[in-house]
Amino acid sequence: MNTLSKTYLRPFSFVGIREGKKLHKKNEALIIGGGSRYFKNIEIIKRNKFSEYFSVKEFLKLAEKNKSYKQSLKKITENRYLFTNKKFFSKKNYYIFGILNVTPDSFSDGGDFFSTDAAITESIKMFHDGADYIDIGGESTRPGANLVKDSDEILRVLPIIQKVKSEGINISLDTRNSSTMKLGILSGVKIINDVSALKNDNESIKVINQYNIPLILMHMPGTPKNMMEKKYKNVVLDTYDFLEERIKHCVANGLKKKNIIIDPGIGFGKDSKQNLQILKNISIFHSLGCPIMLGVSRKRFISSIVNEVEPKKRFPGSIAVVINSFTQGVQIFRVHDVRETKQALEITDRLEKE
Repeated sequence: MNTLSKTYLRPFSFVGIREGKKLHKKNEALIIGGGSRYFKNIEIIKRNKFSEYFSVKEFLKLAEKNKSYKQSLKKITENRYLFTNKKFFSKKNYYIFGILNVTPDSFSDGGDFFSTDAAITESIKMFHDGADYIDIGGESTRPGANLVKDSDEILRVLPIIQKVKSEGINISLDTRNSSTMKLGILSGVKIINDVSALKNDNESIKVINQYNIPLILMHMPGTPKNMMEKKYKNVVLDTYDFLEERIKHCVANGLKKKNIIIDPGIGFGKDSKQNLQILKNISIFHSLGCPIMLGVSRKRFISSIVNEVEPKKRFPGSIAVVINSFTQGVQIFRVHDVRETKQALEITDRLEKE
């Protein structure tokens, strides 16, 4: 398809479940698939053209005559299978993945949990603080990071995976290497989180197919070494197109779309302004028809607004972005500060139900 003629839909004007149910009965609001967030308006976007804005009621009439609009709207509102599969997720309005970097050089906590004992202690703490998953990674993918050998990555993460699994804690594995994926899955990993969206290792898709487990596809242009060199025509739409292509690639190679989660990759190959553009328009990614994961925890773009150079002191800004994205229908959050994030999400969720 010519990208200039391609149409994108962005739901906006979100309301909570109480108001949304009332408006839904009058065809004035629709629900984001798999969640409890309703929206009252839709933006129709085309490259190099002004956007058009419609109420849900107006758009439903347009969709009756336009097959493309109808199909795109269905992707926004259809149920998300993973949120109904008790093997992977309990029924909730949000999910928290606690970050555990078993590395000496990650941007925020490099070296903090490099020892096995420290990593296990932190995993158990995050679990008790409310993490649904511990997302374990053995390779730093910060801008400019050097490549880590598969064998070194495996030696870092495998003992921790095995111990954390023995504690009855759900684990996702942050890796772009097929050998690490396979050994991790055999040791009890439930979800694979690949920052390269399966582009780094051609064998990875075979591993995911073999074990039929959920996969997180993240947008990262190139590699950690060169990703900041990326030039965009439109960072929001280019990121959308990349993720759409990767979803199609996965499905064409045997993966089930219902097992795919997407992540727009905040901070990966994007400057502060570009990160903010994506966050402002995060709801456009609902029209890909997959659950959205967001990882903004302690990231540098926050310091462009509040001038905080110490990553660990950016957690208030991180939580602000989490809540803003939650009110736009995002449901999965990858964070360092689990206890604080859960408290903020729980209060926001409760207020909307009262």
